[in-house]
Amino acid sequence: MASENKSAAAFRTIGEVAQVTGLAAHILRYWESRFPQLRPITRAGNRRYYRPEDVALVQRIDRLLNHEGYTIKGVQQLLAREGQAGAAAPSPSPVAALRAVRDLLAQALAED
Repeated sequence: MASENKSAAAFRTIGEVAQVTGLAAHILRYWESRFPQLRPITRAGNRRYYRPEDVALVQRIDRLLNHEGYTIKGVQQLLAREGQAGAAAPSPSPVAALRAVRDLLAQALAED
């Protein structure tokens, strides 16, 4: 599909996001109504275009709801709290977070 040839920073249609995440398009539209943080850009004809950060948020909501056992209300509260805290303190960069995970894994392997 065309999404495989797109850069990581490219916008995705709702169909492409549905294919990547394994979620149905109607679920994504429903989540847009339940999570104010999820706001893809809409163009003419109400076509939705998801930014990379929107796709990451969809994947996080999916993980919280379908794998970690959160309820919709619980995820709403979690995201709202993070939104308030995020305004006060910037989040660490993804590279820094990956380095921290790498260091923890290296330490665990060294102890084994």
